[in-house]
Amino acid sequence: MKIAVIINLTKPKAVSCADSICELLVKNGAEPCALSECKPYLSFEPISYFDDINSLFSSCDLAITVGGDGTIIHAAKYAACADTPLIGVNVGRLGFAADLEAEEIGLLTRLLSGEYTTENRILLDIEVQKKDESKHYLAVNDAVIAHGQLSKIVDLTLSLNGEEISKYRSDGLLFSTPTGSTAYSLSAGGPIISPQMDCILMTPVCPHSLFSRSVLFEGDSCLTVSASIPQNCSCVLTVDGEVNIDIDEDDRVIIRKSERRLKLISINKLNFYRRLNRKLREREI
Repeated sequence: MKIAVIINLTKPKAVSCADSICELLVKNGAEPCALSECKPYLSFEPISYFDDINSLFSSCDLAITVGGDGTIIHAAKYAACADTPLIGVNVGRLGFAADLEAEEIGLLTRLLSGEYTTENRILLDIEVQKKDESKHYLAVNDAVIAHGQLSKIVDLTLSLNGEEISKYRSDGLLFSTPTGSTAYSLSAGGPIISPQMDCILMTPVCPHSLFSRSVLFEGDSCLTVSASIPQNCSCVLTVDGEVNIDIDEDDRVIIRKSERRLKLISINKLNFYRRLNRKLREREI
């Protein structure tokens, strides 16, 4: 069995943990694989190296990320495109999306014996329509349409399946998957949603209204946002905190459920709410 190991190379603890994981995999008959950029950091051999991350995921049966939630979110897009199941080992502070902590890596042997379950998580397809082009982006957690200046708010119009349903004067609108409901959306006052649900969560960011609340849309909804932007101001779409796209008044941002799914592996048998309570308590320390 080939298993991809994706490492946050900025964290020394992640590198040492990845070395231990690779050793564990080899001792149990698996073949660890990694990106070529990891070779100078890893001391354990043998490891198969790939120059391209798409080739790495398409060549492996499973993938393990070693880092925090950011590492999982970055790798999840490639895992979803390759239909490769993914599990996260947390060496960050919280790790909402990770199934294991660094001290639990011994449990990874269950991957080889099939003692695990797989959860299918929905992703968002974010389409940006401009005058002369249309581009699609994949969101694991969320997409945020917001002003580009701290001192300004924007007027945003939201349509559902082609019909205008609401206008918002706010810092922005945040569209989240159930997986992303414990990320930025939670900080913005949105509800916690079971990651198994099939829905799209919309949360206004600092709305200029007493009555603007989060709205939960059915999974097959097609949501469209247009912006009215004050003079000398800007509007930006941010996808998973990684990609920023400038939005003009004539642009349209369309949010819908992607046809792709993220397969997240679970070895620990903690249910979602018990794990969430534990993580939230850790945040408060």
